[in-house]
Amino acid sequence: MTKSSKTLRLAVSAVIAAAYAVLTIVLAPISYGLVQFRVSEALTVLPFLMPSSVWGIAIGCFLANLYTHSALDIVFGTLATLLAGVFTAFFGKRGNSVKNRILGCLMPVVFNAVIVGAVLTWGYQFQEFPSPLASYGFNALTVGLGEAVVLYLIGYTLLCQLPRVKAFREFIEKVNQN
Repeated sequence: MTKSSKTLRLAVSAVIAAAYAVLTIVLAPISYGLVQFRVSEALTVLPFLMPSSVWGIAIGCFLANLYTHSALDIVFGTLATLLAGVFTAFFGKRGNSVKNRILGCLMPVVFNAVIVGAVLTWGYQFQEFPSPLASYGFNALTVGLGEAVVLYLIGYTLLCQLPRVKAFREFIEKVNQN
């Protein structure tokens, strides 16, 4: 890998991190809480097209979660996004088929439902349900549904449309060069 390709990947990751953090914080009323519609999560499909962007979305999530002042959110929310990005990239490497796009979009839904659902349960809302399992089920469901709406309405559309734009397709090819 040449120095210029490393620099390009670093710059792309920095822009993605900034975009994720800014979108999340600007849309804070719908980005945080029990029912979340993090529009920035649509960016988690980018590793499908550019595997090196995994770090950009993870760092962006870390920066956005600093806004919550919760160590649980900062650590585990970032972990959920990092894992989702890695698995989304895996499906992207398998090819740009409908099946792989659907599975790529599913990764952020699953990881955030499971991990962020647990963070909300044990970090914020343990007492309001008859059992920890009921609380976790509710939180995982609401996070997963919000995530699914964002990923399948915006993220899937991005996965289908971005490669059709010649300039973006050429950009992806340049970023993915070794």
